[in-house]
Amino acid sequence: MPFEALGLVSPLARAAAAQGYAEPTAIQRAAIPAVLAGRDLLASAQTGSGKTAAFALPLLQKLLDGRNDPARQLPALVLVPTRELAAQVGETLRELARALPVPLRIVVAAGGVSINPQLMALRRGADVVVATPGRLLDIVDHNALRLGGLAVLVLDEADRLLDLGFADELQRILGLLPARRQTLLFSATFPPAIETLAATVLSDPLRIDIAAEPATAPDIAQRAIEVDAQRRTQLLVKLVRDEAWARVLVFVATKHAAEIVADKLRKAGLNAEPFHGVLSQGKRTQVLEDFKASRVQVVVATDLAARGIDVVQLPAVVNYDLPRSAVDHVHRIGRTGRAGEHGMALSFVTADMEAHFRLIEKRQGKSVPREQVAGFEPAPRAELSTEAAAAAGTGGVKGKRPSKKDKLRAAAAAATQRVSG
Repeated sequence: MPFEALGLVSPLARAAAAQGYAEPTAIQRAAIPAVLAGRDLLASAQTGSGKTAAFALPLLQKLLDGRNDPARQLPALVLVPTRELAAQVGETLRELARALPVPLRIVVAAGGVSINPQLMALRRGADVVVATPGRLLDIVDHNALRLGGLAVLVLDEADRLLDLGFADELQRILGLLPARRQTLLFSATFPPAIETLAATVLSDPLRIDIAAEPATAPDIAQRAIEVDAQRRTQLLVKLVRDEAWARVLVFVATKHAAEIVADKLRKAGLNAEPFHGVLSQGKRTQVLEDFKASRVQVVVATDLAARGIDVVQLPAVVNYDLPRSAVDHVHRIGRTGRAGEHGMALSFVTADMEAHFRLIEKRQGKSVPREQVAGFEPAPRAELSTEAAAAAGTGGVKGKRPSKKDKLRAAAAAATQRVSG
């Protein structure tokens, strides 16, 4: 199916092809006609499915068609959870907009850098603003932008907006918007908080839930290596060298771990940099630019990089620490295997995280065979008591600790075993 069949003008259809889309993806086929028709959307699709283009293409066409509407001071606003995603969405919009016969003004407004250039850009007017919630409110407080005349609102990665604690900022922003507008809500999952938000901000929405299809799913091979926690860094060094990965993105649980692991990798002779929220925006931008240009071989990151980071030809992703949830796992490994490339996603599974990894496997509907690397075999694990085994069975998942009843059952079972022995 050609893009023109979805209602897009030829210049945008050609721009989509130039971005690597030979034909529309499933989310694009479902979303583009609905956006052009003015429908509100509640949409979900897998990582790497072309979601950004699914709203960017019809949004640009609507901006072109309604450019001379004096009632709309701001034609479109895209809200995103992170600075990196703001930059990526802004770049995608600019690349696609170059094909249009009339230039559109696209402004990216995110924190971590001086607000003054963003204020100056907005004084010249904007057709679309891509912003993080905090910086958007700063701009509104500077009287550089009014939201009362907004035509289209896009909430991209809405579940992440709520996960990162933007609920209060989001509610304030929504209170500044006109009641009559088109709203597009994209979320990786539909938890209760998203359902509640959708009921608040959407009007008779079209719900789109695109499941992963074997024919279109990213080509990502998954591996799980059993290793003791204290030997993960040594194993990582060996794998980077043996596999000859030109670039690898390594995920850890905390900012402190990102600094420590990156430092150990540098001492081992690898060109590595940490990437986390405490770094200045300038440093974060520089790390990503160096990584994309292969000036940095290993980036050790928190989940800040799990969404919105698009690195072409990234051969491997390593879960040094396992993610807290299966959804985060999907987004982490989705950084590789993009744009039709083959990718490798490797997880280190320590003894105390085995149960948690089984839960991730269950949630993603995929079993990953365990393997061991010669010289890095984990030490024999001492047998757990019945009660300890019950505790380990929770997998370390928040809110899943054994109940009092479970503990009593485990204690009774242990007592019975001692008597019978």
